[in-house]
Amino acid sequence: MEKRCFFIGHRDAPESILPLLMEEIERHIVEYGVIDFYVGHYGRFDSMAAQAVKLAKQHHPEVKLTLLLPYHPFNQPIPTPDGFDGTYYPEGMEKVPKRFAIVKANQYMVEYSTHLIAYVRHFLGGSGKLLEYAQKRETRNLLIIKNLAKPMG
Repeated sequence: MEKRCFFIGHRDAPESILPLLMEEIERHIVEYGVIDFYVGHYGRFDSMAAQAVKLAKQHHPEVKLTLLLPYHPFNQPIPTPDGFDGTYYPEGMEKVPKRFAIVKANQYMVEYSTHLIAYVRHFLGGSGKLLEYAQKRETRNLLIIKNLAKPMG
């Protein structure tokens, strides 16, 4: 099975986690053999994840970075940003009401990923709910999750 890693985290994640994020991406490439990374573009964590994968690509040219699009590119064209290898709009998303698009696109990626790198401090909000959703897949050995935030409680 193709190994695919998705990122989810709070939009206000601190810049101080960037070294930890870079270290975890390197570990996923070297230890797990992950070369396909998917990231959204709606907050600081997504931005840092993209930055860290772009840096990893300098040492691992086989790595691919793809931008997840929650909205149909026909309605909202998004050119492939610098450093990305492409964009991805999940199948069936055109039937999802716009206000649920980000949540549904994220859930889709959790279902079709083998790895998830997260920065989730609490279960409030979209990132927390998505991590809870992902943990159900992890208990069935369908997903490997690494949460870079302090343990939640």
